[in-house]
Amino acid sequence: MNDTIAVVGGGISGLLLARTLRERGAKVVVLEKSRGLGGRLATKRVGEAVFDQGAQYFTAKTDRFAALVEAWRDLGTAGGWPGASAHRWIGKPSMNALGKILAEGLEVKREAKVLSVRRVEKMWEVEIENQPTLRVGRLALTAPVPQLLALLKAGNVELPTEVASGLAALRYHPCLALLVTLSGSSLVPTEGLALSDGPVRWIADNVKKGISPGGAAAAAVTVHLSPAFAAEHYAKTELELFPMIEPVITAWLGAPVVNVALHRWKFSEPITVFPEPCVWLDELGLGFAGDAFGGARVEGAALSGWALADKMGT
Repeated sequence: MNDTIAVVGGGISGLLLARTLRERGAKVVVLEKSRGLGGRLATKRVGEAVFDQGAQYFTAKTDRFAALVEAWRDLGTAGGWPGASAHRWIGKPSMNALGKILAEGLEVKREAKVLSVRRVEKMWEVEIENQPTLRVGRLALTAPVPQLLALLKAGNVELPTEVASGLAALRYHPCLALLVTLSGSSLVPTEGLALSDGPVRWIADNVKKGISPGGAAAAAVTVHLSPAFAAEHYAKTELELFPMIEPVITAWLGAPVVNVALHRWKFSEPITVFPEPCVWLDELGLGFAGDAFGGARVEGAALSGWALADKMGT
């Protein structure tokens, strides 16, 4: 019998799940559709400017996650946000460093877009775009739930009714992130700026945050648009969006705009959360984890990955 476990999704939930199972002696492979790892712990370079484009920081409220964060700090992979309160943590040198360190020592297949998962003779067949079909004994799905349900549907997999209805009810906010490069220093506070209403939710200067090197890109400002605005204008380009947003953020820019880029997160933040920290269906050898189970925070996703590892054993 093939005892390999496939983990679909290389975000923090999937990577912590895979590391924990591997430490317990299991054979694990992580399948990630993109080139980067860490999910919304994401960083993007635009010219000479560097942006944390996804999660801007994270907190550690539980002993287990706090211990992990302390270990990251000791390795120089995490630190406090300059000028912000002590509880606000960021990745070093940027957020995507956390995904990289969690992936060390794991078998990870990047740019491995899963098209379907199918149950065949008490095994799982995982169809991967432009790659051979993978056959494994157990399967853990940690990407956004709508994507995971689509994979199961494509493979004609039926879930228990109660689980299926619970997963189908989960909804997510989208996010639009404008990545604005300036020719001079911005007026954004070092600790970033949260806005409570209007089309903009968050503004941060990645140079002041210590993410972008400055120099020719004197300011690299991440602008997260509000969930309501993102849902209404999700399909628009940066050329269409920026004129709508510029009047709101002009007072904080303080220097001419050199470039604007856009990143879309279709499933950015769970609106509703599953009542359990994970789902494990032993009769199918199938599990689910992620921030839609553990909670809409980096820590929640981490706790969900650990919870599923505990359910799966070795």
